[in-house]
Amino acid sequence: MTEAVKGPASYFPSIEKKYGRPTAEWKEIIRSSPLTRHMELVSWLKTEHGLGHGHANALVAHTLSEDSGK
Repeated sequence: MTEAVKGPASYFPSIEKKYGRPTAEWKEIIRSSPLTRHMELVSWLKTEHGLGHGHANALVAHTLSEDSGK
């Protein structure tokens, strides 16, 4: 039996379904942005890519956490 996914990653299946891009592609989009601050990236994803706040926040939180090695 597998454990349920928790935290930001729990949003990934619905993000992929709703926006039609795999999570890895969203992470590359985030990493390619000149922005570095969490809320700047969230706002950018919302305005430039049409993501909802929760989805943008989850992607940014997970990506920045990976990049910081946490």
